[in-house]
Amino acid sequence: MSSAVTLGIHIVDCLVYPVSQIPGGQKLAFVEQVCTTVAGSAAGTAIDMAKLGLKVWSIGAIGEDNRGDFLISTMRKFGVNTSGIVRKSRIETSCSVLPIRPNGERPVLHLIGASKELTIEDIDLSIIANADFLHLGGTPLMEQLDGEPASRILKFAKEHGVITSFDLLAVATPNLTEVVNICLPYVDFFMPNYEEAAMICGLRGRQEILRYFLDRGAKHTVLRMGANGSTIGMLEGGVLREIRTPAFDVPIMDSTGCGDAYNAGFIKGLSLGWDLENCAWLGCACGGLVIQGLGSDAGIASFECTVKFAKKTPTRPIDDRDRD
Repeated sequence: MSSAVTLGIHIVDCLVYPVSQIPGGQKLAFVEQVCTTVAGSAAGTAIDMAKLGLKVWSIGAIGEDNRGDFLISTMRKFGVNTSGIVRKSRIETSCSVLPIRPNGERPVLHLIGASKELTIEDIDLSIIANADFLHLGGTPLMEQLDGEPASRILKFAKEHGVITSFDLLAVATPNLTEVVNICLPYVDFFMPNYEEAAMICGLRGRQEILRYFLDRGAKHTVLRMGANGSTIGMLEGGVLREIRTPAFDVPIMDSTGCGDAYNAGFIKGLSLGWDLENCAWLGCACGGLVIQGLGSDAGIASFECTVKFAKKTPTRPIDDRDRD
């Protein structure tokens, strides 16, 4: 069984559905569902990886509070090894409140919390050295780890033969481009969504964006495109090669965690020795399952069920035009 480490932000999400508008003053509005889940670019991806059959360790920082207890117990329930998660005193576990709109969009009210206190000294590098995959997720909300420390960890992973992937959040910070670019020479698969990637590089064209990150050292740019599926870019003899994969045509409830699910599926495909097109196919299937339920842990039951879903579910047509 292949092993993977997720490193980065660990969040407890509280989701409310559906929310068309926030009532004014102290007025009351009724909703249909409320749920609490474990999420974040490290924790959410770890749970999805475990569901798909990978052996998973997760590394991050949480608080010494009830939310932290919930996060640990939930991750363990899904089979994730949490021995690499440190608990910080006098700071809360990272948390998001998400009022989910009827169309699946979700504004986010976020408490950064303990994620900003994770340091390179907290990390047991032997866990990474013994893994097959390292997935880094959560830049730029890891104040003490982003940038140069993260690049050192990714470099260490590559020196030990570990396949590396890197995801982030669409948070505009003054040094966002800098803390991303310093990591790219040690990244096998850079895996943002289109909006995140455009925010970093200031470009809008799909192929321009792919090329930007490849030119700065990433071996592959894996760009999640929402309803337009995903695209993988790589350089072959200095020429951009692109692989397009469609999204599945499914009803939408909540897009929370779809990117983390895609990444988990893609890495699962890599662990099986699949070609990149099929890795993206499995990633899109995972995203297609999660988007139909509430919360980042919805939809995915197992690898076998995910493949069965993908084989029987129609896909959306790909718009192959470059965005401008």
